[in-house]
Amino acid sequence: MRKSGGILLAAPASGSGKTAAACAMIAALRDQGLEVRACKCGPDYIDPMFHREVLGINSKNLDLFFSEREELIQEYERHTEGADITVTEGVMGYYDGMTLDSERASSYDVARTLGLPVLLVLPCRGASLSLAAVVKGIAEFREDSNLCGIILNRVSEMLYPRLKRMLEDELGKMGLDIPVVGYLPEDPCFRMESRHLGLVTPQEMDGLKARMKEAGNLLARTVDLELVREIAGKAARSSGREEGSEKIRDHVPVRRKIRLGIARDEAFCFYYKDNLTLLEDLGCILVSFSPLRDSALPDALDGLILGGGYPELHGKELAENKGMLSSVREALEAGMPCLAECGGFMYLHEKLEDREGTVYSLVGRILGRTYSTGKLVRFGYVQIRNREKEDSCPEEYLSLKGNLSSEGYLLPGETIRGHEFHYWDSTDSGKDCVAVKPDGQRKWNCIHMEGNLFAGYPHLYLPSMRKFAERFVKRCGNWREKTETGTDSDQEKTAGQKSKRL
Repeated sequence: MRKSGGILLAAPASGSGKTAAACAMIAALRDQGLEVRACKCGPDYIDPMFHREVLGINSKNLDLFFSEREELIQEYERHTEGADITVTEGVMGYYDGMTLDSERASSYDVARTLGLPVLLVLPCRGASLSLAAVVKGIAEFREDSNLCGIILNRVSEMLYPRLKRMLEDELGKMGLDIPVVGYLPEDPCFRMESRHLGLVTPQEMDGLKARMKEAGNLLARTVDLELVREIAGKAARSSGREEGSEKIRDHVPVRRKIRLGIARDEAFCFYYKDNLTLLEDLGCILVSFSPLRDSALPDALDGLILGGGYPELHGKELAENKGMLSSVREALEAGMPCLAECGGFMYLHEKLEDREGTVYSLVGRILGRTYSTGKLVRFGYVQIRNREKEDSCPEEYLSLKGNLSSEGYLLPGETIRGHEFHYWDSTDSGKDCVAVKPDGQRKWNCIHMEGNLFAGYPHLYLPSMRKFAERFVKRCGNWREKTETGTDSDQEKTAGQKSKRL
């Protein structure tokens, strides 16, 4: 496998300009004729959407809460195979990890795991000599910081040469050989709009591609890309394994391809690339559809995935699309397996209340309504486990319960990892599972796990528990067979009866 160069763009804190710098650098490198890949540290959905919009290919999340170190190395190598250079965008401040006192799953943790050289995006507005102290602190806070360059943000063309000279001189006096590789000036093309979940989605930004091309052209004039490529060439990315020892991914044998409907439009757009790749590896064909514009689900689906997004911004359009609402409702009543996360979970409610207080009727599979709280309800990593018989192990549970295909997706004693980030809440968020923070100090009930349905606010990372995905795919295949033969399981009948009571 040809090993590509790579860099990680980090910053002292969120809001420093990492996304603008990453997108502009990707565009500039692409304009040089390079084969570029993109990655994003952490569980973020929206920044990779910007990368994808600029690149025309999927970006990848790099997350050391979701993946073990060896797994992350393999995933990174698979994603970057054949690339000339990979630009990874960091998350929060460089050392900020899962808890206030931990560097675990931070940008630094990802950089040291993958051997990536780091460029620090340093916001300069309102500061001068103090910038040297900031760089020194970040460079020396850990011996293996791997800080290899600096990009100054919000700096004028006139001031840049003086700031560059001052910083390099001061750092040199402290024994730090860290070059300033360029700067980002104050310019509208580098500005990213925000809303309650962070950046707006690319579909909503007028002329995003043109703006990013302009940003790339500007960055190509203000940043030494040859020096960036030289620094990127230092990427070690050595996992300590022999060549050719990459783990072979297992496949679940299937009699035929499983057709999964994937909701994809402005209202439903948050999906982990690794989740979709795993489902494809397990024998699934992913069939996109739009709950906003399509009049019904695609034909011959075996299962349904309703991802996160912004349904609260499209309540009127979703409610007025009666054909799609009926199609989804009827599919669930018939027992079609369905995974629904956050925005998709909201879509399944009887009622959705938008920010202005207007209430819309939606699918009606979940009794109750979802509503704005005006504040961040849940934020960060979680571990999801089945609440029933939590002390029993999966093997004991299976010996008591028998056939796995008739049981839930998540068995007692098992855990799948995910995260939550939402300002809306529900009158019934579910109580079949419990979400536990990584430190174990906080937990809360969540998830409707009823027959064919697994729905709730948490976003799941399927590779963290492959068996969960395998069970979902198996259930999809079993449901299609039962539908074709006219049989039904007791759990699916129960789920259908519950839906019909709505």
